[in-house]
Amino acid sequence: MKITFFGAVHEVTGSRYLIEQGTKKILVDCGMFQGPWHIARRNLEPFPVDPRTIDAIIVTHAHIDHVGYIPVLVKNGFNGTVYCSKGTYALSTVLLVDSGLLQEERAKRSQKEADPDHPPREALYTVHDAQKALQFFKPVEYDTVIDIGGSFHVTLIRSGHILGSAFVVVSDGKRTLTFSGDLGRPHQFIMKSPPPLKATDYLVLESTYGRKLHSQSNTAKITDSIEALGAVVNATVAKGGVLIIPCFAVGRTEEILYCLYQLRHSNAIPKIPIFLDSPMAIKIADFFCEYPEEYVISPTLCRDMFKVATYTRTVEESKELNEIAQPAIIIAGSGMADGGRVPFHFQHFVSDPKNTILFVGFQVQGTSGEALVSGTQKIKIQGETYTVKAEVKKIETLSAHADYNEILAWLAHFEDKPKKVFVTHGEPEASQALKDKIEKQFGWSIVIPNYGDSFDLD
Repeated sequence: MKITFFGAVHEVTGSRYLIEQGTKKILVDCGMFQGPWHIARRNLEPFPVDPRTIDAIIVTHAHIDHVGYIPVLVKNGFNGTVYCSKGTYALSTVLLVDSGLLQEERAKRSQKEADPDHPPREALYTVHDAQKALQFFKPVEYDTVIDIGGSFHVTLIRSGHILGSAFVVVSDGKRTLTFSGDLGRPHQFIMKSPPPLKATDYLVLESTYGRKLHSQSNTAKITDSIEALGAVVNATVAKGGVLIIPCFAVGRTEEILYCLYQLRHSNAIPKIPIFLDSPMAIKIADFFCEYPEEYVISPTLCRDMFKVATYTRTVEESKELNEIAQPAIIIAGSGMADGGRVPFHFQHFVSDPKNTILFVGFQVQGTSGEALVSGTQKIKIQGETYTVKAEVKKIETLSAHADYNEILAWLAHFEDKPKKVFVTHGEPEASQALKDKIEKQFGWSIVIPNYGDSFDLD
């Protein structure tokens, strides 16, 4: 068995891991590269292996940096099966189609802005391509052994990162190779804690927060996050303003609704209008509670927390929110403020000091969100420049990724040390920091692979 790393090395996007044995080839994750153009442009490069020779794709979870390149592989001849959990399939039906729509919209903008020095870019794939790719998906149960063919067998184990996320265990009958995917955190608001694993021969481990601690304790995370959100709401209400929360549709929106439900239920915030203005998040809300086995909250609480918000499903309803003249909360996409409906709300609210913009997730360098968090006084929206007078706040205690202490605690459950651990899915400093910590605490053999590196797994 051999593994080759075609993504998520020295960076946190583009997860793509090829496993081969004899003539059999399987791909674990098939994600898009995201971020600045020098990274995202790799999506335009031919896949290093002929997609027609890949027998199956195994997906850890539905985030676009893990699943978003599958339509391209299908366009280029992949004709195998995409195995994933039921929750991952449900999310993928929303996220992949939305990704295709974004690709189409960007291509249209590129055509309008094209000049001889900057020719138009075509869509990486379309909505139709995404819908076609979904036909190759086969949802499977957790903890069920999947026969891929040859000697390959795969098992998905719930991992607690987002709905449907899974550890992927690949076996050829002689050795096991386990992928952490994105490792969830213990004691979250909604998701169950990642279960301990006791053994594997080889481990591919994420390192997103390989040098960061989220908080002093999990209890502090729960208390601090709710109290911090309540303080921002109340301060905004006291000014008579509107609170805009740019939010990721998967995971973070659900956590914010949970926090707002708890705050309102305990009368810690006034009963001001709350609007969920994200078509993607609304679609996910429609089926989110159908997977109670994934959550620590009850089905009743799951349904109740979504009722705290009024859904704005149409563009017209979204536009009406910009006429609000009383305290209110608007939760809208995108989480980094570079897409979705958030920029249109910024046009109306960002220049008024009584309003607040609250970021509740990581902001990638070069995004509008990162600029606002860093204190920019000007922001360009739809070609026009606006002065930032609204108060900009950030809550940093919310994350679906384990920090380095939580990763080390999860690793401590292994009863036998793996032969080798491959540290991936992290910026270089984070991967190196986690490598050093694992070596110091456990004495294991750790490798940080480079793009294209291959390793024989004896």
